Amino acid sequence: MSQYQFYSLAGMVLFALGLHALVILPHILRKILSINIMAGGVFLFLISIAARNFEDFPDPVPQAMLLTGVVVALSATAFAVALARRIYTVTGRSELDEEDRVP
Repeated sequence: MSQYQFYSLAGMVLFALGLHALVILPHILRKILSINIMAGGVFLFLISIAARNFEDFPDPVPQAMLLTGVVVALSATAFAVALARRIYTVTGRSELDEEDRVP
């Protein structure tokens, strides 16, 4: 197993763990953290495919996608935390009940 395959596999495992936590956990902040774990898996996967077939220098397109993804993930996390805080102040709860979840 090469280094790039190992990092690709690790990125896929991180994404799967984040997706599992997103579906299972009812707490809103834990859902936000699981989305960040999924984003980290995607970032690791993009970096692994950026350098897999190039000996002199890595492909700049996945690196540009990674930089854009980091900015989008940070802004989405800030927005999600602001929404979670607003949900807590309005409802007084920080967990989603069974009837609140989308089927």
